[in-house]
Amino acid sequence: MNEKLTLNDYTIGEKFITPGRTITESDITSFAGLSGDYHPLHTDITYAEKTKFGERIAHGMLVLAVGTALPYRLGPNYFLPNSFVAFYGMESVRFTAPVKISDTIRFEGEVTAIDFKDEKRGVLTWTGRILNQRDELCCSVVMKLLCGR
Repeated sequence: MNEKLTLNDYTIGEKFITPGRTITESDITSFAGLSGDYHPLHTDITYAEKTKFGERIAHGMLVLAVGTALPYRLGPNYFLPNSFVAFYGMESVRFTAPVKISDTIRFEGEVTAIDFKDEKRGVLTWTGRILNQRDELCCSVVMKLLCGR
C-alpha cells in the first residue's frame, strides 16, 4: 500500500481490504469487563443457547471497534494520512449479522467523499463494511476523518 501523507493523496472510489482477525472468547470476555456490558447473550452459554443465535455472540460495539481498527494493519498512514487531525464522526452504523466466537472478520473500505473545508483542511469519508469469513455483512459504517491537505 502506498503511504498517504495528506488528504490530497486520496481519490473517490479508492478501495482496500484488510487482513482478517479472528474474534475469540477472550475478546468477548475482556470487552465485557472493559465496557461493563455483561448481557447474557455475550457471557452466558446456557442463556445464549436458547436464543435465535444458538450460542454466544460478540458485542456489536466490539465488532465495530475491532473491525474499524483493522485498516491500521495496512500501515500507519494509509487509512489515516500523516496529516490526520482528528476523528470527525461516524454515521449510519448498522449491525446486520452476528459475529460468533471463532469468526474471522475483515474490513472493506471505500473513499466515498472528500470535502475540503478550507485551504488547509478537509474531511475524508470512508464507507466501510465488516464481513466474516463467509462473506456475510456483519456491520456497515461511514467514518469521517479531519485531515490536512
